[in-house]
Amino acid sequence: MKNILVPVDFSKDSINALEHAIVIANKVKASLRVIHVRKDKNYDEPFIIHAKEKEYGKTVREFCKDIIKEYQPKYKGGGNFDYLVRVGKIYKVITDQAKLDKSFLIMMGTHGVSGFEELWLGSNSYRVVGKAPCPVITVRHGFKRKKISKIILPIDAHRETRIKVPFTAELAAAFGAEVHVISVRTTNKAEIVKRLKNYVTQTSEYLVKRDIKVVKDDVKGSGIADITYTYGVHVGAELVSIVSNQRGTPVNMTISTTAQQMVNHSPIPVLSIHPDYIK
Repeated sequence: MKNILVPVDFSKDSINALEHAIVIANKVKASLRVIHVRKDKNYDEPFIIHAKEKEYGKTVREFCKDIIKEYQPKYKGGGNFDYLVRVGKIYKVITDQAKLDKSFLIMMGTHGVSGFEELWLGSNSYRVVGKAPCPVITVRHGFKRKKISKIILPIDAHRETRIKVPFTAELAAAFGAEVHVISVRTTNKAEIVKRLKNYVTQTSEYLVKRDIKVVKDDVKGSGIADITYTYGVHVGAELVSIVSNQRGTPVNMTISTTAQQMVNHSPIPVLSIHPDYIK
């Protein structure tokens, strides 16, 4: 059975990601696992909730149990819905757990408190996306639409650009979503335009064969990330699918500048797929 992993730090943003994950898990029939990462095994953060002018402190495990109890009735995926508390470097624990679980997907918020503050606002901001063994969907704070009806599938000039197509097609089929296959470019060079046209045609044929509704378009601008999520906002999409093209050395690998911009600035959830990912 498929598994979806959801890192949670108890912020509203990470809970929002969990709510999105439940909708996807219900559609694709996946088990759901919440994971919280502590940096020190000897320290259990004294999380405090405020209610009726009183303060109630809870341990990490108590909060996790409360989350499972609250959201269990909404989960209809047919598998397990559980939680884990782990200790270590946040990005490494998350990606290692995803590998151990053979996760279908990691779903996470892009802002938060405690662990997420370090993960998404510091030097580790792209490591989960860059090192995850499975696709990752990042959800910015405030995005509440959970039903996926339109997906943006940008096609650029990189050979790896089509790696994201099969997984995107699976999500689109599960939700009955319309896929916008758009060629995105910053140049009018004939060889680039021709390559993109061929890629868009191949991608569209793949989707149509799977009974997925396709809309084709061509967009040119000064930056791939900007024109992609701007197009997504314009058509009212709920997801943008990208490949996290890597750069750097095997020891110090990170995702491309375009992928960084998408993860950081797209107001629409971003599905990032590793260039080595094989579905």
